[in-house]
Amino acid sequence: MILKTNAKVQEVFNNYPERVRGKMENLRMLILDTARNTKGIMELEETLRWGEPSYVAKNGSTLRIDWKSRSPDQYAMYFQCTSRLIDTFRLVFGNTFQYEGKRAIVFRLDQKIPVEELKGCIRAALKYHEVKHLMTLGI
Repeated sequence: MILKTNAKVQEVFNNYPERVRGKMENLRMLILDTARNTKGIMELEETLRWGEPSYVAKNGSTLRIDWKSRSPDQYAMYFQCTSRLIDTFRLVFGNTFQYEGKRAIVFRLDQKIPVEELKGCIRAALKYHEVKHLMTLGI
């Protein structure tokens, strides 16, 4: 897989508070690892959208991650709110995650992330336009 990275993304990671940076870098690694291990993803773009680290695959839906100072004890993975992604995650994973409307999965800083389930969410987002016709998006 080819990773195209905008150099400004690293600046955003560097500006996260120390207690948050590792959590954000962990989300980034989960996204990159999932993309590398997903058949059909040949290229992933790592860029900034709305000032947030964002990940885009050719046939996918934009996936963003961020921490916000107004909610200092949490960070999140954001999905396009017009997609079926969050509704499908709720159907498949129920209360495994904390959701924010139809746009995000929210994590507490002291929370252990359910890695395999989150990889399923990431994979569905990165391949969204190929799987959106499937009831559970291939999860």
